[in-house]
Amino acid sequence: MAPVITPVTTSPTMPASTTVVIIGGGIVGLTTALNLAERGIPVTVLEKGRIAGEQSSRNLGWVRKTSRGGADLPLAQLSDRLWAQMRQRVGADVGYSQAGIMYVARTQAQMAAHEAWLESVRDFGLDSRLLSARDIDRIAPGGVGRWVGGIHTPSDGRAEPTLASSAIATAAMARGAIIVENCAVRALSLSAGAVSGVVTERGEIKCDQVLLAGGVWSRRFLGNYGVPLLTLPLVASVFRTAPMEGPTDIALGGPDFSFRKRLDGGYTITQRGALFAPLMLDHLLIGLKYLPVLRKEWANLRVSFGRDFFDDLALGRRSRGDRVSPFEKLRTIDPPVNPGLNEEAMRNLVAAWPAFSQAVVAQSWAGMIDVTPDSHPVIAPVAKIPGLTLASGFSGHGFGTAPGAGHLAADIITGARPIIDPSPYRFDRF
Repeated sequence: MAPVITPVTTSPTMPASTTVVIIGGGIVGLTTALNLAERGIPVTVLEKGRIAGEQSSRNLGWVRKTSRGGADLPLAQLSDRLWAQMRQRVGADVGYSQAGIMYVARTQAQMAAHEAWLESVRDFGLDSRLLSARDIDRIAPGGVGRWVGGIHTPSDGRAEPTLASSAIATAAMARGAIIVENCAVRALSLSAGAVSGVVTERGEIKCDQVLLAGGVWSRRFLGNYGVPLLTLPLVASVFRTAPMEGPTDIALGGPDFSFRKRLDGGYTITQRGALFAPLMLDHLLIGLKYLPVLRKEWANLRVSFGRDFFDDLALGRRSRGDRVSPFEKLRTIDPPVNPGLNEEAMRNLVAAWPAFSQAVVAQSWAGMIDVTPDSHPVIAPVAKIPGLTLASGFSGHGFGTAPGAGHLAADIITGARPIIDPSPYRFDRF
């Protein structure tokens, strides 16, 4: 059962025209809409299902700089600052807390990776520091794990996925944005090869610019135009506990578990060391592009071939403006929970912090992540189609970096000077 977001009343109708159409009502599309609306630019968000119905409400809620590469750190640092301002900006609670994030290492090799990362980003002014086993015991008491050390970034934080997108959407609408749910975009309208609007299941909207922020759906949409976006789906299984006393308010990542305190007093927990990979046609088509990362991460993938492959084929690869599209046939991806991974997470966590043996599981869910070969998103114009900008492929980092990504996407769409260097996110890097 998917998490339930704070209800939002969206528009029952769509306009005949606007300046910018955003395809996808996840948190990246919504933060972009908020940025555009704050600049006085007419914008309409079209969501095939419900806003934040997929990964935007199913993620862990971490807002982190720890372990991000140097090319990606400016986006994370920008988002950090914007998350801290978000409650005041939108006039509602988004559950943000700068409680810190800590990773613990079981082996010298894991510790060496933390040391190497910290050295590689020493010029960024981070407050990250290496930890001893004694430090870990002090910060997160009650543990019995045999840690060789860890790393802690006090300025990292967390926010609540079930609150944030709703608050951002409401604020964007208050500033003039229009959000329409249950309205799938079937195709782009093109004039002389450039964007002139979009065709939806309810008719056409004229516009000057389109932002595609469709998450795992973006590759399928772009395939209609011969634009090869490199993303593959992975599924994370997650569960939350009932309110309980735990060892720390810090979000904590171990080699094979993670947990973070929730606003409701419970904890969100996952098996950090493994993801489920249901094989689909795209794995066959572009899997070779992922060989370097597969060699490194193969042990962390649980691969399956079965119904997912055939369901994906049946959904179809192409869409036209005059026909029911795949985006209407499946409005919300709701993957089944992998109970084995959740059981592993709890078993591993209890072995490290026995307090969790008293935890009561209140809810479990799964979410599908769109992963690029380098785990960085694409936030860039699509050169083949003037007027189309892409913001997808966030590889599980979209929630944490959404405020910065939305600001950068708005800069690109409007031709403003980018708030950070956009080159790490260019489309042609693959």
